[in-house]
Amino acid sequence: MTDWLVIYFSWLSLSSDNPWTEMPTADRFSPDLLALLRGVSRTFYLSVRVLPARLRQPIAVGYLLARAADTLADTGRLTDAQRRIHLTRWAAAVKGPPAEGRVAQDAGEIARTCAPLQDDPRERALIAALPQCLVWLESLEAADRADVRRVMRLITQGQLLDIERFPQGQTLHALATSAQLNEYTYLVAGSVGEFWTELCIRHLPGFSQLPHERMRELGRAYGQGLQLVNILRDAPADLAAGRCYLPLDALHEAGVAPGEIAARPERFDVVWRRWHAQARQDIDQGMRYASAVNPRRVRAASALPALLAARTLSLLETAGARPQAHRIKMPRHEVRAAAWRLALTFAARGPMLAQFQRLGARAPGPGWDNRAP
Repeated sequence: MTDWLVIYFSWLSLSSDNPWTEMPTADRFSPDLLALLRGVSRTFYLSVRVLPARLRQPIAVGYLLARAADTLADTGRLTDAQRRIHLTRWAAAVKGPPAEGRVAQDAGEIARTCAPLQDDPRERALIAALPQCLVWLESLEAADRADVRRVMRLITQGQLLDIERFPQGQTLHALATSAQLNEYTYLVAGSVGEFWTELCIRHLPGFSQLPHERMRELGRAYGQGLQLVNILRDAPADLAAGRCYLPLDALHEAGVAPGEIAARPERFDVVWRRWHAQARQDIDQGMRYASAVNPRRVRAASALPALLAARTLSLLETAGARPQAHRIKMPRHEVRAAAWRLALTFAARGPMLAQFQRLGARAPGPGWDNRAP
């Protein structure tokens, strides 16, 4: 995301006569934390910058810890056993207690071993910074630190299951059941929706128009929907790598085995569209979540992923389940435009919902956002 858009959001938050001035803007971000966050996630970086100051640090630290775990789990130059060992050690380091010198020692050893194995320089920098990430974790308030540790326990549980269910090699493996897919999307993403909600409830009085338990339910579904969008978008690449997240029970019901997907795409398409519909339903829940949020900056940060996911689902529906020559993704100019409209309307509910409908239109429609892919 370009600097000028971040500058624009910052200017809005400092102006004294606009709806973005709901919370103080003092920031405890260190330059190193901010640089790491921006390097590994442009869109999430923008969302965090929009948040009220008291939410930025725990959410940013939680994201970096989880992204580090994801990077360790995906390090292809390690064996399955090695990835499992490093991920387990990282989870233990995050769990603490920090008084044990062994925690910092383990984080340093993981960084020294795994950072050189990262081909992406931004991920290499993140893994090299694992000990510093633990320092940032310990700087959080006790309740925030406990929430970060809880969500990290769930995320790493999901990543360890992923390593177990998709061993490296040439054989194509698929999840066995729809329950396993739901379990995975909850552990690695639905739990994040709960985490975000817990922080907001604690730090922001009058956070939402809906009861807190309903917001937790919507946040859980929202996170699972975002993960389903990733699974659908990455399905061709995952199949080529020997992974099929769309489960065997649904494939068998459609009369296709994982190894037959390329030869019988019309049957796989039935399964793909079933989960596409589930993702769309969950993203709709995500927009209900964002619409219920009262503080406008948090509403904007909550809505942006749903807007981008709605457009991605529209692009995916047009392309279908057949392998594509390139990865389906929302063009960067459309990402910038979606964020601009949130800012220009101060995340007002009516314009936000109208943009969501336009971006999620099932066929290219009139107006500025929905050109055909």
